Amino acid sequence: MLDVTTLEGADSVGKVQQMCAKAMRPLPEDPSVGPAGAVCVYPRMVKVAAKAVKGSGVNVASVATAFPSGQMRLKERLAEVRYAVGQGANEIDMVISRGQFLQGEYRAIYDEIASCKDACGEAHLKVILETGELTTYDNVRYASDIAMAAGADFIKTSTGKVPIAATLPVTLVMLQAIEDFYGETGRMVGMKPAGGISNAKLAIQYLIMVKEVLGEKWLNNKWFRFGASSLTNDLLMQIRKQETGRYQSGDYFTKD
Repeated sequence: MLDVTTLEGADSVGKVQQMCAKAMRPLPEDPSVGPAGAVCVYPRMVKVAAKAVKGSGVNVASVATAFPSGQMRLKERLAEVRYAVGQGANEIDMVISRGQFLQGEYRAIYDEIASCKDACGEAHLKVILETGELTTYDNVRYASDIAMAAGADFIKTSTGKVPIAATLPVTLVMLQAIEDFYGETGRMVGMKPAGGISNAKLAIQYLIMVKEVLGEKWLNNKWFRFGASSLTNDLLMQIRKQETGRYQSGDYFTKD
């Protein structure tokens, strides 16, 4: 259920290739572990990632629409979506215009999401609400409703680039929105909490909440993902603990 992610200015071809190898075989000596649901990179690195994971079943996700700020004209944001899809991305993580949302321009938010969905073609669209900047649970709920009505395949909490990212209460609000939308329309929408989920114990709490609110149908990587960078290594350390009875050093696992 992991979107193994690198979204840094220092990203290089080698770093992305290493991350893709890890996403496909997190523990090379144990093929039963993994693979990840997807790797997530900037549009410029999509072609590298797509080549690296080809044939593995790991999806390629790309952030787009002027990630993480969203502060660019819609024309350029849609061009970025089309570029990423053209390079081989089969999932797009877009960011909404939080400034417009907070000004009450809800129709504009709907239109930008619908336009991005159209630009995605066959690729799945994950809509990042950046909940830490929406300030209230009511805003999170309304933004979730707008995103799903506009065609989002997933709704996602955060970019991971602001101080307040995924939290359990915000995720609960979004899960309840998905539950109500499914009850009204019969269409399943996925959920992706991202940012700050760095250890397995916290991840389990999210999974329990998903099961309690949405049920077991959502407990797979088609409908639920973690936006993960440091979570991967903690999971590997927990697996080694179960196998050996003792914790491994973090130095025994690659950082990327």
